[in-house]
Amino acid sequence: MDDTIIYLIRHGETIDENGIRNTEETMQEINEKEILSIDGEKDSRNMSENDELKNIDIIWCSSYARAKQTAKYIANKNNMQYNIDMRLCERKLGNIEDLSKFMKDKETRDPSREQLAFPEFKAYDGESANDTNKRMNDFIEEILKKYKGKRIAIISHGGAIKFYLLSYCNVNKKLNLEYNGKELNITSPCLLKLIFRKNELIDLEQIK
Repeated sequence: MDDTIIYLIRHGETIDENGIRNTEETMQEINEKEILSIDGEKDSRNMSENDELKNIDIIWCSSYARAKQTAKYIANKNNMQYNIDMRLCERKLGNIEDLSKFMKDKETRDPSREQLAFPEFKAYDGESANDTNKRMNDFIEEILKKYKGKRIAIISHGGAIKFYLLSYCNVNKKLNLEYNGKELNITSPCLLKLIFRKNELIDLEQIK
């Protein structure tokens, strides 16, 4: 029986926007519209050249701009369009004041890593690691049934990917994920290869 391969991909590096913002956009809207930096575009293009991403059968991605900007290179290399599902979006940060209180005195200054240690925490109008894990799992369970034996590329986000991997990984003392004793580095961009047999994960590897 053929295995199903999922390439779980974090989008490329995003640009810092530190100028004056004369808009009425919410923090959530700003987050959804965040775009790749010049280096992020280059890295995403280079990643699309990886032999692992040749002969992909289907591409799915988040609706956020930076995810679609990353997906376009993989889609172009495979001569196909990408598909969008909201369940692949980054976890909602919610109220910034709540999040700031949660992050007070935290060493990593990275909310997504800190939420690995506190998977039930969520700011008002935000999502917890457990919430995000559930919707990511719901989506991937669906595609494993629909695209059995296929090679699938999924472009998502750092927090969403980390929280999904809580289903299979341990969290070490540095608040990084480990699979079979190997630490994963969920940077931008990042390429992970997950192999499923009969809808069960049998291997997970970070592709350099």
